Amino acid sequence: MNPAPIALTIGEPAGIGPELAVAAWEALRGDVPFFLIGDPAHLPDEAEWQAIAAPDEALQTGRALPVLVHPFDGPRRTGQPQPAQARGVVAVIERAVALARSGKAGGICTLPIHKQALQEGAGFGFPGHTEFLAHLCDTPDVVMMLAGPALRVVPVTIHIPLSEVKLALTPDLLETRIRITHAALRDRFGIDAPRLAVAGLNPHAGEGGRMGREEIDVIAPVLKRLRSEGMDIAGPLSADTMFHAAARDGYDAAICMYHDQALIPIKTLDFDRGVNVTLGLPIVRTSPDHGTAFDIAGQGLANPGSTVEALRMAWRLAGTRRGGGQPAIHRACTDGARRTAPRDI
Repeated sequence: MNPAPIALTIGEPAGIGPELAVAAWEALRGDVPFFLIGDPAHLPDEAEWQAIAAPDEALQTGRALPVLVHPFDGPRRTGQPQPAQARGVVAVIERAVALARSGKAGGICTLPIHKQALQEGAGFGFPGHTEFLAHLCDTPDVVMMLAGPALRVVPVTIHIPLSEVKLALTPDLLETRIRITHAALRDRFGIDAPRLAVAGLNPHAGEGGRMGREEIDVIAPVLKRLRSEGMDIAGPLSADTMFHAAARDGYDAAICMYHDQALIPIKTLDFDRGVNVTLGLPIVRTSPDHGTAFDIAGQGLANPGSTVEALRMAWRLAGTRRGGGQPAIHRACTDGARRTAPRDI
C-alpha cells in the first residue's frame, strides 16, 4: 500500500517558502506526490496551481501545484512578514499535523517559519517548529536529525549557549536521544541493525580526563549500558576524526554533543541537500535545513535543493514506515534545479 501524499506547509509567506513550493513541484511532479497547504495569493505570479478539496486529489493532479487553500489575513508583502498572517501560519501547521495523524497525509514537510513574526502576531510560545510539533502530537521527547547524502547527525543539546552544554548534558538526556535515534533508524529508515558513533564533548574525547571528565563520568557509562542491550555503538570518539569519508563508512548516524559539532560537518559536506528530520513523533516530519531568507525572497534566487530532498525523504520515510518504502533514503538530486545557495537565516 502506497502512503498518502505529503503535506507541505507554506511557512512564513513573506519568505522564500512560496517560491520553493513551486520550484519543488516543478522538480518532483510525477515522482513525489505532495500538496501545499497555504494561501495561493502568496505564490509567485507566474505559478500554475489548482485548488484541491482533499489530500487524495493530489494523486491525480497533472501540471499544476495542488493547493489545499488556507486564506491568510493581511496583504502580500514579500520580504516583510505581516503580524496579521501569523495565526494563519500556525493554523496551517496544525492542519497538516491533523491530516498526517489521521492518515490522510503520509507525512508533513514544513517550509521555514519566522519565530519572531509568530510571537508578535500569534503569541507563539514555542522555541520553534519542532517543539510545536511535539506539543501537537503530545510527544514529550523528540530528536532533531540532520540528514544528507553522505551523513546523518543528531545533536544531543541544540539551541543553547556553549557555556550551558556541560550542565545540560545529562545521562538521561543522552540515553533518550540515542534510543530515539536507534529506533528511528530501524523503524523509519529501514536499517535492521543501526550503527551509531558517539562524539565526546571535549577535545580528543577528553584525553582520559586530562581535558575534561564528561566522557568518563557521563558519556561512557551510558554507552556501556546500551551496548549491554545489544546496540552497536562506538565512542566516545574524538569529534575531529569522526567525519572523514572512511570514518563515515563505519556508522549510520553520528550522535554529537552540541549544535555546531553536528551541523558544521553536514553543512560542509552538502549544504544544499541537508534535510531536518524530527524523530520520535508519531508522524513523518521533514523540513529543508535553512531559514526564511527575506533578503532574497521573490527574486528567483532561492535554491530548492533542500526542499526537494526533504519532500523525497518524507515520501520514502512514509513508505518505509508502512512497509512499502525504500530503505535507501538518500539519493543524489538530479532534477536540474537551480543551484544558487539559499541564505541560512
